Amino acid sequence: MSRHEQKEVRAAQPLPRGRHGLSPDTVRASQRERLVEAMLRLVARRGYAATSVPDVIAAARVSRNAFYAQFADKEACFLAGCERDLPEMIDSIRAAASVAGDHWSEALRLGLDAYLRWWQERPEYAQAYFVELPRAGERAVEQRAAAYRPFLDMLEALAARARQEDPALPPLRAAVPRLIVYGSTEFIAAEVREGRVATLTASAGDLFHYTVTLLTAS
Repeated sequence: MSRHEQKEVRAAQPLPRGRHGLSPDTVRASQRERLVEAMLRLVARRGYAATSVPDVIAAARVSRNAFYAQFADKEACFLAGCERDLPEMIDSIRAAASVAGDHWSEALRLGLDAYLRWWQERPEYAQAYFVELPRAGERAVEQRAAAYRPFLDMLEALAARARQEDPALPPLRAAVPRLIVYGSTEFIAAEVREGRVATLTASAGDLFHYTVTLLTAS
């Protein structure tokens, strides 16, 4: 069972009733995990606007008090869910790119494939993140902007490596990493909206060409 599948199992199972001997921290962690998982699933299926706190509480099988002990409001719970697994995704990209050969473009190809596959394997998360997150308000927009930072850093490092391997390449234009991240994000969001999340990896070739072209352009 994958780590992602294990999380789904834990989220679906409430704690035992009555005396269970679990620490308060364990109880709170379980409740939080179930709440954010329920929030992501409901938002993916119904949309952010149509999902309410009572809906989430019922799906997570926790009390209203438990919800508000964890989150100030619906938006806070949704944002917590959207950022929950991003470090795992970044780790998977870096791990994939680390086994590349001597050329920077191979690291890009492997990292990009890992990125697309990660979302392809999590269709509800992809729906919530790419389609519904921008609709959740100003804090959501700010959170997405902050989430871009690791990708900008990876692209800048990749561009520097490309120029070490090929000194004839022109200097990197300052806006290029943002153009790549913003453009790729909107492209993937469109694929998810059109119901093509199950075939995201089929776009790897086009996104690879787009990224290489911008990273190496004069």
